[in-house]
Amino acid sequence: VKHCTYAPGLERAEYRMGLVVTALSALLLLVPLWTLLRTRSGPRTPDRSGHFHNIALPYLFLLPTLIILILFLYYPAVQIMLTSLQRKIFPLPQAKFSCMANYVSLKDDQVYRDSFMSTLQITGLIVIFSLIVALAIAVLASQKVKGASIYRTLLIWPYAISPVVTGVIFLSMFQEGGIGVLNWAIKGFMDLLPNGIANPINSSMADLIPGWPEPHWFKDASLAPWVIVASAVWNLLGFNILFYIAGLQNIPEDLLEAASLDGANQFTRFWRITFPLLSPFTFFLLVTNITYSFYGIYGVVDTLMPSGGPRLATAGGQSGATNVLIFKLYNDSFNTGTQAGIGAAQAVMLFLMVAAFTILQFRFIERRVTYEA
Repeated sequence: VKHCTYAPGLERAEYRMGLVVTALSALLLLVPLWTLLRTRSGPRTPDRSGHFHNIALPYLFLLPTLIILILFLYYPAVQIMLTSLQRKIFPLPQAKFSCMANYVSLKDDQVYRDSFMSTLQITGLIVIFSLIVALAIAVLASQKVKGASIYRTLLIWPYAISPVVTGVIFLSMFQEGGIGVLNWAIKGFMDLLPNGIANPINSSMADLIPGWPEPHWFKDASLAPWVIVASAVWNLLGFNILFYIAGLQNIPEDLLEAASLDGANQFTRFWRITFPLLSPFTFFLLVTNITYSFYGIYGVVDTLMPSGGPRLATAGGQSGATNVLIFKLYNDSFNTGTQAGIGAAQAVMLFLMVAAFTILQFRFIERRVTYEA
């Protein structure tokens, strides 16, 4: 950053960001030294690995992977970081160095803060429901019934569908004006009920779901996020079910039989034995589902609510209820006339956020993972 944050007359926020960048840079330079010291101080183990007689051969095998990583990961990452320090309007080639001004503008942007909160809420709901529903279905699919392999194969299919196609499917389900399947089914079911039963149900449901029995799924700020959550959970189910079924098949039967002989009922056996032994799979799925919820739902949001969803009351009605971070940064980066530098700053902040969540999970949650029976 050319030491720009230490120049006189800058805002205190930029100066503090410069201190953070300096500290992180210093720590980054110390990583090789820390790795070397840890390797030398660690316990000596017998070397059972193979060796290449030609020292250039292993590097030749790694060359294709290194080329792909440099072209499609490291080089774009460096370019994004450099762009985040510039004032640049897409698609014009001109750019002007602006120090940390793009990051400061994010700090003061109410729309960005609303998008941040919406992302956290939607991510939390997606992860919770996707793991719970997938585990429940996996337990049912693991029962010894005829045609179980066919059921399991069909359950995995939703993961093969792209988020855009998933968005189209749920658009046809939640569409309003008598077109959507869900509203049509709800209204038809309520019309079949006698008034003595239908009226109390309608009055109680109207307090929970605005517009009942024809909810405005895409126009109500309290309902729109649930459409995104439902579509993302359905898209993730196949992936989660696949891993949970694999984990359930690896649980030793003798442990469950011993617990049954000791008087443990089915729920106790599941909670005390099955669920703890699934912790490696749950931890892996937790990390991957959080990453998907931050990055992978762009296609769903863009298909279902291309304007970012219904307006929120904050920020003068400019914030959308489903304007998640990945959707906002894409629109701010690639729409004609937008500030690409601010979009790049958002990309860096999103990366740091996901990295922080991942580190925290490995730091605190992995301790509770049971890798052995």
